[in-house]
Amino acid sequence: MRQVVINLVGNAIKFTRDGTVTVRLRGDPDKFEVFVEDTGIGIPIDKIERIFEPFTQVDASSTRRYEGTGLGLAVCRRLVSLMGGAIEVRSSVGRGSSFTVRLPRRYTIPEHTASVTTSAF
Repeated sequence: MRQVVINLVGNAIKFTRDGTVTVRLRGDPDKFEVFVEDTGIGIPIDKIERIFEPFTQVDASSTRRYEGTGLGLAVCRRLVSLMGGAIEVRSSVGRGSSFTVRLPRRYTIPEHTASVTTSAF
């Protein structure tokens, strides 16, 4: 969870030159939520799903202004998924982005159902 928060807050700071970054937590007996909101540059609606793909950046041009590998959000989605949760994003270009992570308080790892087959060479 620490890596998820570090990645989300790091991105929020990177893409918010002037403005605010807010981190909030909320919980109940069944789940807890982490909200990271910024008033940064925002993400075009047609690019939102792509931001979770490894090595993908919204601005892939050679003159892009923001550095990075494009792995942070892919790592977030994978880690949240492994913990039985979900991550969602809302964004508006020029107004900022809001990421919400929802995780169950208790999570049981599903039993591995794949079979292993061995053979002689």
